Amino acid sequence: MIIEQTNLEDCFIITPNVLEDDRGYFFESFNRKKFEDLTDMNIDFVQDNQSKSSKGVLRGLHFQKGDYAQAKLVRVLKGSVLDVAVDLRPNSKTFSKSFSVKLDTINNKQLFIPRGFAHGFLVLENDTIFSYKCDNYYNKLSESGILYNDQTLAINWEFKEEELILSPKDLSLPMFNDLFS
Repeated sequence: MIIEQTNLEDCFIITPNVLEDDRGYFFESFNRKKFEDLTDMNIDFVQDNQSKSSKGVLRGLHFQKGDYAQAKLVRVLKGSVLDVAVDLRPNSKTFSKSFSVKLDTINNKQLFIPRGFAHGFLVLENDTIFSYKCDNYYNKLSESGILYNDQTLAINWEFKEEELILSPKDLSLPMFNDLFS
C-alpha cells in the first residue's frame, strides 16, 4: 500500500499493491494498521455506502456539519469517476482549496478525505459503482453542501456543463461564500 499526501492537508491518495496472475488479481483495499502507521491518523470506520450512477452524474459537493462530520475513504468498484475534495476547515493552511483525482478499476486508487471537507464526484462511465467508508454515522439534519460550480472554488470538472446530471437538491446547494462569509 502506497499512501501519498495530496496538495490538501490530511487528504491522501491510497494505491494498493495489486497482485496479478493468470487467475485475475488480489489486493488489500484497506489495512487500518498500515493506514495509521503511514498517516499518523486513527480512523474507525462505522458505515459503508455504495451508489450506482450513469455517465455524467455529478454527486456533490456534500459534507456533514458539527458532531456528525465524516471522514471518508472512497473508491470505485466498477467504472470511473473524477473525485473532488474541498478543504472547509477555516484554520487549515489549505482552506478553500480543492483536489481532484481520477478513480477507476484500473488504477484501484482510493482517496481519504478527512472530516471538515466537502466531497463530490463526477461519473465518467455508465453503470459506475462507487463505494465509501465513513467514520461517523449519517445524520440528515447535519447534511450540507456547496454548489458544484461555485466560482470561488473554481473546480474543473473536465466535462461539458450541459452534459452534467444533477439532482434538484444538489442544484440548490448554497455558494461557498454564503457558508463562509
